[in-house]
Amino acid sequence: MHAVVPSIGLRVYELATLAAAAAIGSVHCLLAHGRKTLDTGLLDEDGLALVLRDPEAAGLDERDVAVMAFAARLSQDAASMTDDDSARLRAVGFSDRQIVDIALAAGARNLFSRTLQALAVPIEDVPRLSPQLSQALREAAERRGAAA
Repeated sequence: MHAVVPSIGLRVYELATLAAAAAIGSVHCLLAHGRKTLDTGLLDEDGLALVLRDPEAAGLDERDVAVMAFAARLSQDAASMTDDDSARLRAVGFSDRQIVDIALAAGARNLFSRTLQALAVPIEDVPRLSPQLSQALREAAERRGAAA
């Protein structure tokens, strides 16, 4: 995180992280980064729940939507990605360095999330999350499971 946030900012980092976690169905990371997103004031509870259901309907700008789409694609089928995937990020103003850092943020989330899943680490409740948001975050992970 400390290596990539300076070039992309905390908002882009968290959006890439949330999109990657949702794409692989990681309840652990959605709960933890949902809390972090609230704590840093990047989104409120309603905004976070909506972002995970439908980033475009949530009113995110095209840069944020592109980041989330890139992170989700990397998490679901990185082997089929081409320069066209990076080109979409370039088209909305990201530099090559920032694109690498977005990929690293999503890739790191994949490594950590998949490790937790592989080890069957129990999912714990995260303090200071409302029951409604906790449920919305869990549902975002379940949508991935149903789509797989």
